[in-house]
Amino acid sequence: MDLFPGGYLNNISSFLLERNETIAVAESVTSGLMQVAFSSAEGSIGFYQGGITAYNIAQKYKHLNVEPIHALACNCVSEKVAIEMALHVCPLFSSDWGIGITGYATPVPESGNEVFAWYAIAFKGEIKRTEKLSPQKDESFNLQLFYCKEVLKTLSETIT
Repeated sequence: MDLFPGGYLNNISSFLLERNETIAVAESVTSGLMQVAFSSAEGSIGFYQGGITAYNIAQKYKHLNVEPIHALACNCVSEKVAIEMALHVCPLFSSDWGIGITGYATPVPESGNEVFAWYAIAFKGEIKRTEKLSPQKDESFNLQLFYCKEVLKTLSETIT
């Protein structure tokens, strides 16, 4: 079963290995799927540093230095939170590239009963890309997989 089709992981893997660069992931809404994707990529031992799933504000603050007042005001789901996650995962794992993703895979009152996610891609302390993903409502796992694939696609396009 190919959870991550499209050759994006191969492109990312080849690029990072060729340039001797590394990547780490800070995720919330995808709850480890980004980590599964990178760890299953060919040659991952040569570029994948690791990841963290920080599911609530306390963990995002403690491990990723997410600014707590803003995070409380938006239930930890905003462009700013995704940016902070992407930037702070890099020194946590000594990586060149960092991805931060946070959002909703199920409609809840805090999200206005919508599903959406924010992600950010950082490289050596600079944000290269941020985007809000707003898919149609679906099963939670399908949405998590959708978010993961979209981030991999964008990363592949950003680095090549």
